[in-house]
Amino acid sequence: MLCFIRCLLKKYFTTFAQNVIFMLKRFNFLVSATIICFLFLGFSYKGEERYATVRRVIDGDTFVIDNGRKKGERVRLIGIDAPETRRTARKEVGYYGPEAKEYLQAMLTGKNVKLVFDVGKKDRYGRLLAYVYLREKFVNAELVAQGYAVTYTLAPNVQYADFFVKLERQARQAKRGLWK
Repeated sequence: MLCFIRCLLKKYFTTFAQNVIFMLKRFNFLVSATIICFLFLGFSYKGEERYATVRRVIDGDTFVIDNGRKKGERVRLIGIDAPETRRTARKEVGYYGPEAKEYLQAMLTGKNVKLVFDVGKKDRYGRLLAYVYLREKFVNAELVAQGYAVTYTLAPNVQYADFFVKLERQARQAKRGLWK
């Protein structure tokens, strides 16, 4: 009789243990899948908007916004590259660099702008990456169209890449800014 009870307990306990293990594996899979989905969706900022006041302009494609801190926060315009405005160890002052900075200063300093983010929100230097709007004016596009900047596409932020290429081509044909 004792042997019979042992056999029954062993059989049912093993089945129960196997069911528990199966459920835990399934639960782990669901949790893992949920975490992976969250990671993929959570790190995409595409379409997120933020309003800020421009404190100062650093160069033709970078400026500082007021974020409540003493230094503010740097913002780099997505999809464009303006010539350098100051000499560094690796770069010389670029042709039309000071003019691009002056144009951006006149347009943005002290103004309230809308920042729109693409897939990546920050670059390797910790700057915010954004498409910038001043009222209805698309600042990134305006700089390229007027010849103050060139197209600079860096994945994954490629939403307006083709549009910027078209504007750069038009600026070059019209000999505006850099293309004089």
